[in-house]
This record gives sequence, C-alpha cells and structure tokens, in this order.
Amino acid sequence: MLILLKTNYIIRCAIGKKIDNENFIVDLASMPHLLMAGATGQGKSVGLNALCIEMDNRYDLLKEANVRNIKEYNEKFIKRRLSPQKGHQYLPFMMLVVDEFADLIMTAGKEVEMPIVRLAASAREVGIHLIIATNRPSPEILTRNVGRNFPARASFKVAFEEDSMAILNDGGAEKLEGSGDMLISYDGAITRVQCAFPNTSEVEAITQFIGEQRGYPEAYKLPEYVDEKEAEARELDLVDRDPSFEEAASLIVQNQLGSTSLLQRRMQLGYNRAGRLMDQLDAAGVVGPGMGGKPRNVLIKSEIELEQYLHP
Repeated sequence: MLILLKTNYIIRCAIGKKIDNENFIVDLASMPHLLMAGATGQGKSVGLNALCIEMDNRYDLLKEANVRNIKEYNEKFIKRRLSPQKGHQYLPFMMLVVDEFADLIMTAGKEVEMPIVRLAASAREVGIHLIIATNRPSPEILTRNVGRNFPARASFKVAFEEDSMAILNDGGAEKLEGSGDMLISYDGAITRVQCAFPNTSEVEAITQFIGEQRGYPEAYKLPEYVDEKEAEARELDLVDRDPSFEEAASLIVQNQLGSTSLLQRRMQLGYNRAGRLMDQLDAAGVVGPGMGGKPRNVLIKSEIELEQYLHP
C-alpha cells in the first residue's frame, strides 16, 4: 500500500514508487496539468464547456475581489473580507480527469481541443487542474496546442519509440515492462515509476475516509452549459420577458459588466436562464453583442438612464 508522507503540497498526488522503492508524490497544483498516455491495457484507464464556464465565473470573482489567484481569494474570504451576499464563496480546488482523450478528439475535434487548451492555459490560477489520458499518442491527438500546455507527462508502455517521443520528447517508454511500469517527465527530469495499484479494500478505506470528513451545507454545483448556436437560434419575444429582466438589467448597469456569470452568481440562476436573460438584454439594447466569451459592452451607463430607457 502506498503511504502518503506529510508535505505542504496544495494538491498532493501519489503516482507510485520509484525504482529505489521511494514514494513518488507530486503537487498537482504546481504541475499544473498532467498528460498520461500508453497502449490499451498497460495501466491507464463531458463537461469541458461547463468547466470553461466555471473558470470564467471564478476569474470574475477574482477580479471583483482584486486578487490574482485562488489562494489569495480564499484567504480573503476566510478573513470575512468578501461578502457571500455579493456572490462570493469559498472556492475548492477542482481536478478534471478526461479518459480516452483520443476518442473525444476523433469524434469532436476542435470542439474538444479548444476548451481543453483554454483550460490548460488559464485554469491554474483559479484552482482547476487537468489530467488527460489517451492510448493513441499520435500527433493528430497530441497536437502542439495541447502539448505545450501540459508540461508534466507520464507514459506507460508504448509500441514504438515514435510514440515515446510524442509523449515525453524522449525515447524509453517502448522498453517498459508493462503492468503499471511508467516514465514521468516532471520538473525537468524523467523518472521511472511503478504506478500505484489500489485494491478493493484500499478503495473502500479511502472512500470511507472521505465520507467521514466534514460536509458542506450544500453541494458545489457546476454551471449548466447551453450550446451558443441553440441560444442564438431561439426567438426572443420582448413582450414575454423573463420576470427578472429588470432586476438583471439594473445589476448589469450598476456593475457596468455584461457578464452572464455575474447574473448567475448575484441572482442565483442556472446558466440557461442567465444566458436567456443576457440574450434579452442584448435584444433590448442594454448590452452589446457577444464578444467570444468576454463580457459584453454595457450600452447604458446609469440607472437613471436605464429607467428612462425601459419606461419612457
């Protein structure tokens, strides 16, 4: 059984044991993302757009709190310098694991690659970390955009040296023994590790330990995702506005920030309803058109102007 040592790691991740039988434990938060690859059966085993939305929400919170990263934000929240009434909350670290990444790329292509790249490039500062796994380490799967954003790489046994080069930028993975034998490229060095294998009793002990920890008043829910094309295709009937339309308009004008995530947090709305409200605000001329994920321009500059605009 792998014994975890006491460390000051933020996200302690036990990978396995080195050839000298020392535990190989890393801080996922400092990686900040890990790419794992290998042939099928050699030891490795979508809410991507919803994690992109969560990332944007968290960056909005950091901006409002005038901090640079999740650590500073949570410290400020614990010291009661951020108000829950304004949508602030303690932000847990999140780990997104994507298995069979090749299958997603082959079936969805850019629709999967772009959110993965965006998360890998920007999600670290807001406490979101990725582990992606694939059994096909070809250039078509591990594109340059993907590769450059995953500085930590792990490879189980592969068939050819070319595959090892694609994963680790070095050979050697083709000579591994299989059954969890792996090479991991991390912090400028390549280390040979025997991957940990938790049996059923160990899994039960871990889940029991997790279950006995202190709970939270309510679940941390990820935002809903709605396809932008579907949102654009919906007909907007301004006579049949959302009951919270004017409240949303006032909130957007007060903050001068055309952000769907702002509506979600402050009004406690799901992503679908917040998105529809933003579409209605667009159609009404309160905000400008979408800007590719960035906050929209607010076209009305004061609440007095908004009142005159809505009730001439």
